[in-house]
Amino acid sequence: MDAARARNITTAATANADDRLARIAAAIAEPARARMLCSLLDGHARTSTELSVVAGIGASTASAHLARLQEDGLLRQLAQGRHRYYSLAGGEVAAALEALLVVAGVQRAPFVPNTPDRLREARTCYDHMAGALAVMLNDHFLAAGWLAEDDGAYVLSAEGETRFGELGLDMATMRAQRRRFACPCLDWSERRPHLGGALGAALLRLALQKGWVEQDLDSRALGVAPQGRRRMLAALGMPAQAPGAARV
Repeated sequence: MDAARARNITTAATANADDRLARIAAAIAEPARARMLCSLLDGHARTSTELSVVAGIGASTASAHLARLQEDGLLRQLAQGRHRYYSLAGGEVAAALEALLVVAGVQRAPFVPNTPDRLREARTCYDHMAGALAVMLNDHFLAAGWLAEDDGAYVLSAEGETRFGELGLDMATMRAQRRRFACPCLDWSERRPHLGGALGAALLRLALQKGWVEQDLDSRALGVAPQGRRRMLAALGMPAQAPGAARV
């Protein structure tokens, strides 16, 4: 292949990527669609009727918006009997929305969070934990040397392999998944990273199974009772009064 042809192919690929980005941005930019997408950040699937209420629009309009979001790869449809449910297409979509919520906020210097206390303390970000508690845990994993940053992702150290394994987390299964193993996800309320990827999702499942946190059925909030918080910090080798998270 000559150089001119190679340049033409590269230029065409770049143009296609730019067009794709513009289309996805336009899909998110419509206010009703944005409200639908953000309501799904709690990881729960919802019907078109539920999403129409969230968006404040009629059923037929909601159906058109959902078709657009599904066509653009932002949503997936799940069938259960006669019912159809919608959820975010994956963790990458959730991470993009969480980052856009940061961009959409009014920046302050210094930054002072104004997120409602329950959401700020702990909440779901698709299938992993977000909020002040999650940011504190992320800081601990890095400071303790369990995780290290590497080109926009996290890699697990030998110490981390041992400590997470002792918690019952299956590293081999997580690495076999068709998603990032571990990565920083910019936190909407704290403007700092929390732990995303397969490891972040596994840690949230563990926290729910152990009763360290409880899922709110009506919002993204995670309930963190004092006893559950103490047990979680002890299991992760952290002092009971570890700084960095709002108290419950």
